[in-house]
Amino acid sequence: MDAAIFTVITGIGATWAIDLWVIGRRRLFATPLPRYDLVGRWIGHLARGRLRHDAIDRSSPVGGERAIGWIAHYAVGIAFAAVLTGVAGHAWTAHPTPAPALLVGIGTVAAPWLVMQPAMGAGVAARRSRPPGAARLQSLVTHTLFGAALYAAAWLARSVDLYRASAG
Repeated sequence: MDAAIFTVITGIGATWAIDLWVIGRRRLFATPLPRYDLVGRWIGHLARGRLRHDAIDRSSPVGGERAIGWIAHYAVGIAFAAVLTGVAGHAWTAHPTPAPALLVGIGTVAAPWLVMQPAMGAGVAARRSRPPGAARLQSLVTHTLFGAALYAAAWLARSVDLYRASAG
């Protein structure tokens, strides 16, 4: 399987797994679902030169913000998978193991803590959210699970590719 296709499949698979997780988390713990429309709103304002908002939900809506946010959500998942495959290299893509995927997944928590939450008005590591500790824990758990999902998606993609090659 081509490395680019492997990376895209891994990123989409891991992102989809996280989407399933947040649906389950909502049902189990009554936590709100992520607001990717607000991510799209932030991106829309970013394209107009505005990086930071006091509260993104009070900023003016942007046309197509929901679609923009969902596309960005999956594009970022693919980009993180590209970081993993780029750093771990061909040996990892040929034989995925959990450790590199978990390290990358946990490392991706820097994106919400240091970029998205401050830019959208929640402060560094959600310090302005109520309660901030719960928001931080939720981010850390979700991104750790993203790392596990990167491994699972890579393993599945490699297994299907090997099966196809042996059946072909």
